[in-house]
Amino acid sequence: MQERHQDRRLYFQELARTSEHYFLPYIMHVKAVHTGVKVLEIGCGEGGNLVPFARLGCKVTGIDIATSRIRQARQFFQLEKLEGEFIAMDVFRFERGMGEYDIVLVHDVMEHILEKQSFLCHIRKFLKIDGVLFMGFPAWQMPFGGHQQIARNFWVSHFPFIHLLPQPLYKRLLYIGKETPDCVRELLHIRACRVTIEFFETEITRARYQIVDRNLWFINPHYEQKFGLKPRRLWPFLGRIPYLRNYFSTSCFYLLVKKTNKGEP
Repeated sequence: MQERHQDRRLYFQELARTSEHYFLPYIMHVKAVHTGVKVLEIGCGEGGNLVPFARLGCKVTGIDIATSRIRQARQFFQLEKLEGEFIAMDVFRFERGMGEYDIVLVHDVMEHILEKQSFLCHIRKFLKIDGVLFMGFPAWQMPFGGHQQIARNFWVSHFPFIHLLPQPLYKRLLYIGKETPDCVRELLHIRACRVTIEFFETEITRARYQIVDRNLWFINPHYEQKFGLKPRRLWPFLGRIPYLRNYFSTSCFYLLVKKTNKGEP
């Protein structure tokens, strides 16, 4: 397990920088971000992604099912002297602010959601007519698409592609590495919730979203903070090859808007 997964303030600060340098500019290509803009992040964790939006005067709201993460988000925002609202709740029970948000952020969450179609349809309700949904996720087949970096065993956390092993063998390997039952459950849950580019694009079409922009990253923008690596987009020719592109896409960025019928909110 890397230091940043234990030092949550460090992780918060790293996320804030990645969001400032990559998420915010990406969104601003299609949506103005300024004082008063309402931003909702689903699966906000400690709230780092919302920092640059709060600094611009946006009205930011974060929701996460983990009470401890919400408590940290409130604490870290207070330390940064920033305003933000943070709510500990299952997103499927969150009903406030329907149709009120200019921007909704969902980053590194889809690979944890089993009921993807229900999830996409639910968060669609929060967007304004002209609202923008930013979604980012790691393609399942990429080297660490199974999130094995959260494991405590050095070899398990640093060995690529092991999540692609048959499930009984993968589970056995995790126990050989002396991972805790909670960690094994989480990693197997991520395996069950895995998402590929092709599956994701099928699901967002079914949920009546339109793709405004897509960026597939060979070197994830967040790796700049984690490893000092310069982010690099996936080569366009490779990004057009279904299935194969999943092995090389360490992060997939999408900007989505709602498809609406005439007279429909």
